Amino acid sequence: MSLEILVEEPSAKRALEVLVPKIVPGTRFEIFEFRGKDALLKDLPRRLAGYAARLSWESIRVAVLVDRDDDDCVVLKERLQVMAKTAGLITTSAASDGFTILNRIVVEELEAWFFGDVPALCAAYPRMPSTLHKQQRYRDPDAVAGGTCEALGRVLARHGYHKPRLQKMLLASEVAPHMDVENNRSQSFQVFRDGLRRLVSEEN
Repeated sequence: MSLEILVEEPSAKRALEVLVPKIVPGTRFEIFEFRGKDALLKDLPRRLAGYAARLSWESIRVAVLVDRDDDDCVVLKERLQVMAKTAGLITTSAASDGFTILNRIVVEELEAWFFGDVPALCAAYPRMPSTLHKQQRYRDPDAVAGGTCEALGRVLARHGYHKPRLQKMLLASEVAPHMDVENNRSQSFQVFRDGLRRLVSEEN
């Protein structure tokens, strides 16, 4: 069985190249990045039709990961599910097991996952405060006011990192290796992690 993951930006690919082996060890996988969310959604029907055709001779599972941005989470998720069903793929909502595609939404950008693992941030950037997650504005990684990317950039800059602006590829490269996939406070990360494990499990 092989796993293919579709993401909307290079930094997500960079992070997942490190995180996926931690989440589903031993799984053969490939990650495809697009030039933004619009490009991914535009190409998705064609891609999904191709995956559906390949299922007749190949054991393959597909995961689609997009940022919510300003979209309604329920509406965006339904849009992804409809695309999958139209292509003939079985989604998580259509079956308790035996599904072939996992659609997941990062509620507040990839940086919410990094906010969800403060020890990883501190390991990558030693001057970062280990009590960051205890500050009220950062207690819920998926609900950081003003956008998680901007907020994380400001925090890092205050402690002497990523000046004059946040470099997302470098951030992913430096933080992801330190992340503990079992103890991330971001609910969107937990849902992605658990869904990915179900997708590739022997029972599925």
